[in-house]
Amino acid sequence: MRIAVVGSGISGLASAWLLSRRHEVVLFERNDYLGGHTHTHDIDLHGRRFAVDTGFIVHNPVHYPLLTRLFDELGVASRPTTMGFSVHNAGTGLEYNATSLDALFCQRRNLVSPRFLGMLRDLLRFYRIAPRLLRGDGPGASLGDYLAEHRFGDAFRDEHLVPMASALWSSPATRILSFPARYLVQFMANHHMLQVAGRPGWRVVRGGSRSYVDALRARWQVAVRLCTPVQSVRRDATGVEIQTATGCERFDQVVLACHGDQALALLADADEREHAVLGAMSFQDNDTILHTDASVLPCRRKAWAAWNAYVPRDPAQGCTVSYCMNLLQHLDAPETLVVTLNRGDAIDPRRVLRRLRYRHPVYTAAAVAAQARKAEIQGQRNTWFAGAYWGWGFHEDGMRSAVEVATKLGVRWQAEPIPESAPGVLARPGWSPA
Repeated sequence: MRIAVVGSGISGLASAWLLSRRHEVVLFERNDYLGGHTHTHDIDLHGRRFAVDTGFIVHNPVHYPLLTRLFDELGVASRPTTMGFSVHNAGTGLEYNATSLDALFCQRRNLVSPRFLGMLRDLLRFYRIAPRLLRGDGPGASLGDYLAEHRFGDAFRDEHLVPMASALWSSPATRILSFPARYLVQFMANHHMLQVAGRPGWRVVRGGSRSYVDALRARWQVAVRLCTPVQSVRRDATGVEIQTATGCERFDQVVLACHGDQALALLADADEREHAVLGAMSFQDNDTILHTDASVLPCRRKAWAAWNAYVPRDPAQGCTVSYCMNLLQHLDAPETLVVTLNRGDAIDPRRVLRRLRYRHPVYTAAAVAAQARKAEIQGQRNTWFAGAYWGWGFHEDGMRSAVEVATKLGVRWQAEPIPESAPGVLARPGWSPA
């Protein structure tokens, strides 16, 4: 078959790579590079060059088994990294770094602070009782309602859980509190985040995450069309028509490996079910800046971590996050390289190296319910939908989505069953995270 793949994020790359083993594949990408959120930049500092990631950064073999297998097959090397998390609250002046006991109490006054110690007690209590949410059916209460019902303190909510979730999903605090509580706990349980010890180690790709994109391109038989945005997709009884600025082209099948709202916008003949399912998916733009302005990190150097959440004085502004790339990627750079989301006004313009914009899924009860309806539209009229938005929005979710599509189109990558995308089974009774 002749198959078009639209979009070259992890879902599109993996779909094209797998499908090209049996089919003729053309990959359409509107940008001038392949990878989507896999985005590595060559940065020159004082005569030295550093490969710095601004999108996909970390993975681990336990929670990213498909991605790890891809890296193994491609011979892509990785190395351990730190995943420490810090919080700086501009309103209260609180700073802490959860990587060690010394860093946790980098402000020694917190040793006797009732608010801070209460936050830690609430943290342990959340770890203990939150898994009970997984025994029920459906999405349940919102995170905000759940925390209020169980009388978790403001400090735990505003200075730990919400900043952490905001960092994970690049989402404002108000949206985090509207997440289905069961959804968040499901993710945390699946990633061993509801425990103090025994968490799996994380890894980064050597040479930057683009290394795996380069390895894919060196090994596949795919016709790549960069700077070629698809304008529309139309289906008929015998196949699919792809319209671009250069004309109309026919294919037997199409894999829309772009965000759900983008896929819906491309479909010139979307039916009622496609509108209902894809239309329930929400996405948001996040301004992303690669820079060397360390002032956005905590004031105390001991509080610096790989992930640094910032809680502004005005709660309406929402939490933001800055990644210390020197720590995450083991960069021995002469300056501190930082990736900051949605806080551009705090960064010295003279220290900006790259300005970017990425889109991320926004998870609501409606979006989670739509995930469970994927089977209603998948494969209908020679059209397939691949994307991390069918799962938790991470690289493994995109990889899993691609493997599912490839399997349905006759390319089976593995003998064992494909790990199921947890959000899509939220409504199924008796399910618990593996």
